[in-house]
Amino acid sequence: MKDGQARFPRQRTTSSSDRIAAAGRAEQPAAPCALQRRLHAMLDPADLLAVREVRHRLRLALVRWGVPQLADTAELLASELVTNALLHTTRGAVFDAVLTPDARLRVEVQDGAAKLPGRRVQSDQATSGRGLLLVEALADDWGVQLRGDGKVTWFELGPL
Repeated sequence: MKDGQARFPRQRTTSSSDRIAAAGRAEQPAAPCALQRRLHAMLDPADLLAVREVRHRLRLALVRWGVPQLADTAELLASELVTNALLHTTRGAVFDAVLTPDARLRVEVQDGAAKLPGRRVQSDQATSGRGLLLVEALADDWGVQLRGDGKVTWFELGPL
């Protein structure tokens, strides 16, 4: 956190129907829209404590969005991508999760490094280096997209 401010601004994750109901202007929640199904966070360089908060906020969002069955896998894979970005780059990361109307979750982690991630050969006793293997094994789809200011590593999970 910077200067006591939350990493996840409340207005980014609070739905318009929550604000309307809180203000007493509507009795029934508004119809879901795409903005209600997006979670966004900017993470400081090397802030590994942010990984836990990303996992927690993602789980809460998936429950609120009506797809709690995606939470365990999404949390694991998101924490792998965020950890990689924070450990192997110097500019921090941007985390985005979006749930499409057909209940497909896409998580993207953008960092400032143009180097593509790679799998490392690990011994049985190694305690790290298996993140991309997990993403490959558990995600319905995943990839890396190079951009002028770094790269985006992403994965998708479909409804179970």
